[in-house]
Amino acid sequence: MQVTRLRRLRQNSDLRDWISQTRLGPKDIVLPYFVLEGKRVKKEIKSMPGVYHLSVDNLLKDIREAKGLRSILLFGIPRTKDETGSQAYRDDGVVQNAIKAIKREFGKLIVITDVCLCGYTTHGHCGIVKDKKIVNDEALNLLAKIAFSHAQAGADFVAPSAMMDGQVKAIREILDENRFSDTGILAYSAKYASSFYGPFREALDSHPQFGDRKSYQMDYRNSGEALREIKQDINEGADIVMVKPALAYLDIIYRAKQKFNVPIAAYNVSGEYSMIKKLAGGDKTKEKELASEVLTSIKRAGADLIISYFGKEVLRWLA
Repeated sequence: MQVTRLRRLRQNSDLRDWISQTRLGPKDIVLPYFVLEGKRVKKEIKSMPGVYHLSVDNLLKDIREAKGLRSILLFGIPRTKDETGSQAYRDDGVVQNAIKAIKREFGKLIVITDVCLCGYTTHGHCGIVKDKKIVNDEALNLLAKIAFSHAQAGADFVAPSAMMDGQVKAIREILDENRFSDTGILAYSAKYASSFYGPFREALDSHPQFGDRKSYQMDYRNSGEALREIKQDINEGADIVMVKPALAYLDIIYRAKQKFNVPIAAYNVSGEYSMIKKLAGGDKTKEKELASEVLTSIKRAGADLIISYFGKEVLRWLA
């Protein structure tokens, strides 16, 4: 009997690299940052080893050290919060000041900004709350104001993540009306209500003060609904769409890539990051193998961009 020798193509690392079908590159990686007000602040987030709260001065230092970095995603942590998240759209807000500082020093770096209310509100929800109900339409104006303030500061892309119906349309309209038609929208289109967000909520201090986010984030049992959400955001003006989380939703990434002719982003979220850190147990070689396997699987599923807290490590591995 003749044997088909598929192992011929796996004999050594040079041969395996030569014919590999999926390759990570620096352009694939978006590095998230948590920026807060103040100076000389660098405080490790307990549930996310290796990830920090940074003041703007240390944020700039960290970017300088991330050789090969092409794009970042900014999250802001304000000093004070209120019911409507008013600190989120201040001209001199923490994210707005960070954008200006980054653009002064790193003009070519692609700056994406998260547009949401949860990190800025006392109730920790992504919309406006009335009688303990998250009201959709009244949040749209606030989300649009946040996006507009980020565009004014110099953001290249704004990334609405509140999962409020109509948020992309509201943001596209205010940007276009104010001559920011070149500012792109990276929409959190298929954002699931996931237990994998736990460490992130600690990092952003954004735990809901009552209930949960299941009335606006997606049900993890549904896949067709994700395609409806993505289609709607594209129709409303999204330039890039996102699936979040990534690892448990590779099927959604794949289906989105097959169906839509737009760039697909995937968020390798905090819980996925922390699990790998825990499993590696401080062994850097094991951590590299685990993270590389996970990130490559996300790209293999169809992601054009991967938002990952392993960003700096990936850039070092690629170098």
